[in-house]
Amino acid sequence: MDGPPPPAGRVDHDRYEDSYLREVLRSVKTIAMVGASTNWNRPSYFAMKYLLDHGFKIYPVNPAAAGQEILGQRVYADLNDLPETVDMVDIFRNSQAAGPITDAAIKHGARVVWMQLTVRNDAAAERAEVAGLKVVMNRCPKIEHSRLIGKLEWHGIASGVISSKKRRL
Repeated sequence: MDGPPPPAGRVDHDRYEDSYLREVLRSVKTIAMVGASTNWNRPSYFAMKYLLDHGFKIYPVNPAAAGQEILGQRVYADLNDLPETVDMVDIFRNSQAAGPITDAAIKHGARVVWMQLTVRNDAAAERAEVAGLKVVMNRCPKIEHSRLIGKLEWHGIASGVISSKKRRL
């Protein structure tokens, strides 16, 4: 049994409606990717490349790489260093770290907190929702975006890293 639905006005973080994810993704133009990696074979790198390729402005946030560039985007040490208030904070850190990052996102003025695959912090989500933010947990915006627009990139096929040439018989 699935259990009772969430209280009115609350989101069921165990199962997101496509309409909710669409609304979130359509409302976002700028994203702070906390935990972005300079390593080309890390999931955050692939997600960042996909989101950049689909018109999102990405601000990578990683104190260890501050001042460097990832995919041509300057890396910032934390949300306080960003040149503008972003629409969404995408968390590529563990569930415990998601709490303080969510609090920083609330303070920053973001409208959305998105916790990546395997990242879930219900207490942080509740704080964000009480502050008026939309929250998505244990999902990847790259996967959800490509699924909702009907593309195959979410399989990694069109990531630009793997390629194949049509062979003649």
